[in-house]
Amino acid sequence: MSLIFILLGTFFLLAFLGVPIAISLGVASGIGMLTAGVSVSGIAQRMFAGVDSFSYLAIPMFMLAGKLMEYGGISARIVQVAKILCAKVRGGLAITSIVACSFFAALSGSAPATVSAIGGIMYPEMLKDGYDEEFAGGMISVAGNLGPLIPPSILMVTIGVCTGVSISDMFLGGIVIGILLAVVFCSTAYVICRRRNYGGSGQTYSSKEKWRIFWSAMPALGMPIIILGGIYGGYFTPTEASVVAVVYGIIVSFCIYREITVKQFIRSLVDSAVAGSVILLMISTSMSFSWIFARQGLSRLIVSGVSSVFTTSVSFMILSFVIFLIFGTFMDANANALLLLPLMFPVAQSLGINAIHYCIFATGALIIGSSSPPVAVNIFTAVSVTGLPMSRIIKGMLPFFIMMILTVFVYSFFPSLSTFLPNLVG
Repeated sequence: MSLIFILLGTFFLLAFLGVPIAISLGVASGIGMLTAGVSVSGIAQRMFAGVDSFSYLAIPMFMLAGKLMEYGGISARIVQVAKILCAKVRGGLAITSIVACSFFAALSGSAPATVSAIGGIMYPEMLKDGYDEEFAGGMISVAGNLGPLIPPSILMVTIGVCTGVSISDMFLGGIVIGILLAVVFCSTAYVICRRRNYGGSGQTYSSKEKWRIFWSAMPALGMPIIILGGIYGGYFTPTEASVVAVVYGIIVSFCIYREITVKQFIRSLVDSAVAGSVILLMISTSMSFSWIFARQGLSRLIVSGVSSVFTTSVSFMILSFVIFLIFGTFMDANANALLLLPLMFPVAQSLGINAIHYCIFATGALIIGSSSPPVAVNIFTAVSVTGLPMSRIIKGMLPFFIMMILTVFVYSFFPSLSTFLPNLVG
């Protein structure tokens, strides 16, 4: 047990001092392995084994696809389509932003990428239409959470690999909670806009303008059809789909819309490589961290201990929700998934909780941390996009944040919502 105290003590000390999570996990697991008698070469081998999975290739690829959509004019055309769909609704631009986040999420799978791409376009438009800065910035920061829920999802890839649950089934199941949250966000925005008198009747479009916008957006809207249709049609795996998304994004950006520059393309490659490397480093170190837990028998101890106290699936789901929320306030969602799910998932299975449902529920609960300080990657992204201080972003996002928490909590008790589409398809 002394090894466990060394492991956890080192990790939490470094994290408290502000050391990046990936480095904190790496140093803690390295010290733990050396204490346990593992050689330096053994440490390197364990870290390599942690990322030795074909599925992880999807992470940097989907990130690159998201960047190509941002620079290549794809996201802008998605926004235009969303504007047409929501033009005559009270608070039309607010609802447009959420719908656009849903479309973009189905292409990038990244929460920060969604906030950056859609926020950069819609935030100035909302201000011009008389929306409050706090409301506009806060709403976009929360709507970005649709990214990891609507497939493809980087977080679902991570969870699927570390639990062994089918990533394709998780993608299918995630569609329901993604659409559910989008509807909740749109309803919340509509109520607030009516009370505050935001957004009038909205911009009107002639039939000719609508046709022109839809025709221009066809290549952009074709991406989710090709990706998801290819996955569920059995033509390629989710990992292969990420490569298809990149190739398709390059073709559309360079050959059809012709808006991306060589400089922006190079920047997309660099940004995606850096962000993907950070996540993969986090995965390799966290897998080493979890390996020590398993080697010392702590995993079995936790499973038996938790199972004896929380004897029902309902009580354990509540416990899981609380733990995911607490850890989400100070750790990245991917890091939390890699740290917590190897411990929590076996308990869920021992209590008879559906594997797909638990993983999708975990995805929803973990992304709440993306909008929870101090990590709050979505808030920081919104701050950079809007130029507002964090306090004002938080104030504007609170109604949406509360509704997100309530929705995910209620969702956790209805496993059929997660399993409906996977069972229907397959």
